[in-house]
Amino acid sequence: MRIVVARAVYKNRETGAMETVDKPKELVERGLLAPSMIAHLVVSKYRFGIPSHRLTEMFRAYGVKLDDSMMCRYAENIGATLGCTVDAMAKEAKETAFCLSTDATGVSIQPEPLDNGKRQACKKGHFFVVLADQDHIFFEYQPKHTSAAVCEMFRGYTGYVQADACAIYDALYRGEARTDPDDPAPTEVGCWAHARRRVWEAATVVKDDASREALLRIHALFELEQQWADLAPAQRHARRQLASRALIDDFFAWAKEQYARVKDARGLVATAFGYAVRQEAGLRRFLDDGRLPMTNNHSYAARALRFICGGRKVWLFFGSDDHAGAAANLFSLIASCKLHDIDAETYLAEIIHVLPFWPRDRYLELAPKYWRATRARIRPEELARDVGVITVPPRESDARE
Repeated sequence: MRIVVARAVYKNRETGAMETVDKPKELVERGLLAPSMIAHLVVSKYRFGIPSHRLTEMFRAYGVKLDDSMMCRYAENIGATLGCTVDAMAKEAKETAFCLSTDATGVSIQPEPLDNGKRQACKKGHFFVVLADQDHIFFEYQPKHTSAAVCEMFRGYTGYVQADACAIYDALYRGEARTDPDDPAPTEVGCWAHARRRVWEAATVVKDDASREALLRIHALFELEQQWADLAPAQRHARRQLASRALIDDFFAWAKEQYARVKDARGLVATAFGYAVRQEAGLRRFLDDGRLPMTNNHSYAARALRFICGGRKVWLFFGSDDHAGAAANLFSLIASCKLHDIDAETYLAEIIHVLPFWPRDRYLELAPKYWRATRARIRPEELARDVGVITVPPRESDARE
């Protein structure tokens, strides 16, 4: 930790007079913590799930006094400010991505205190995570798990959307998120992992023979996909037509027979086969193109939610909707660093240093996908310092010209 002075004082060698210069711009004005310390706190909490009060105890053991309220203020300030880069990532994803894989999970939000001083229960908010091909991962906090929230997230996108069968996505596929009436609506891609999960529950809990057979049939599809994982999309598409399509045709013909047998009874078996039959069109969609996955579990989309699912057990809640929105930006950058094999703590420390000097129309260059190329064009001696002026390099296209 360091204390930042407002101005630097030096002696002019020519005149002998004492002169002052303004300090370099920083992301947190008059802040006490260096970018490297801020990055360490953010990654400790949002990547590894260490709560602020535990970090306070850890630093106290080292003789450093750093209270958890300060950490929370820094996290919200930095997260909200870095949202400009996350917004640029999301904008590019909606304009260029072939397929957006998404999932969601709930979190608790601390309520506003009542005027009479009585306590009230936490309200529930939701984090959506979106994987744009293998380019970006961005999180979006929404106070409500509704169709309106989903439409706002994906507004203007016309490609493929892979999600579970939750009803809130139906409005998206109906075209309610279109910005132009002539644009096509996003195309639904089903997730076989969600279908398999329901079949597994029926097979293990009810011990149903048909559910066990369904598991074996689905497992055969996953084995083929694993064998073709390293193939080019065109080759994978061709193999799917030769092998997977026949298996899927047979599976759905058989699943409809099983559903007709159990649909009048309530229970896990009826739920499992009903899910598969009702979602047939979406579950077949991956056969249309070799770039489409069978499930969003293959990617970082669902796995990125583990940052939240593991961390919320120790955080318990977020302090407000604004705090959750700022945390979503930090989750986005940390998960994208993992996607591109970048050390998140080093990345955040450098971005916090660089951002105050960076042009507003070039925030996308700071995204983890492009950071290696951007970093190579920044002067190493400037980037090595925690504080100091950053000379912004020209755009890569301008430099080539």
